Amino acid sequence: MTQAIINLGEYEDRILTIVKGKYGFKNKSEAINFVIDKFEEEFLEPKLKPEFVRKMVVMEKTGKFKSYKSISDLRKDIENA
Repeated sequence: MTQAIINLGEYEDRILTIVKGKYGFKNKSEAINFVIDKFEEEFLEPKLKPEFVRKMVVMEKTGKFKSYKSISDLRKDIENA
């Protein structure tokens, strides 16, 4: 486990205290870990929305995808679009 000394402003400290109390964490370290996990979920690796997955499945079944034998064929198709 890595330890870090961080400097928080008064506002940031209040936010952590609120998160700690709201979710019943024992200390601010758990609150910081929770905030980091939430940040990861929301911004770093968003999951695919179910609607998008359904669209992709329908497109795959209806044959709206096109296969290319080479990169040059793909480039020709893009340039002539």
